[in-house]
Amino acid sequence: MRGSIHHLDLTVRDPQASRDFYAKVLGFLGYELSAEGERGFDFDLRTPAGFCSIGVMRARAGAPDHDRYGPGLHHVAWTADSREDVDALYALLLDIDAEILDPPADYPRYATPYYAVFFADPDGLKLEFVYSPRPAGANGS
Repeated sequence: MRGSIHHLDLTVRDPQASRDFYAKVLGFLGYELSAEGERGFDFDLRTPAGFCSIGVMRARAGAPDHDRYGPGLHHVAWTADSREDVDALYALLLDIDAEILDPPADYPRYATPYYAVFFADPDGLKLEFVYSPRPAGANGS
């Protein structure tokens, strides 16, 4: 679909240390491990509407830590199918001792409805899983 994300590459200190986290979180979202090498790994999601790949690769040695309020990526958010879907990922995050930034809650300042959980990967990258259905005919503007 035109405008959808084809792939996203994330850099981490140690891909092997992050592998289990991403395998569980992205596996929950329907992604499958498609490639793995010395530098990192890729997970792919294939849907009737298209394809998306998320790569997790080693950051350059000596690079400064990520600052989500500096130039660059602030966070990544994935769409949930329901509030229960958000709660199910939250349970998985608790099981794997992921850092929870904000537990599942309604966030009416973003939209109504907007129900999300915010969490961090092992390197502190902010991630989000959100249920916010758009009314019929909404164009997202």
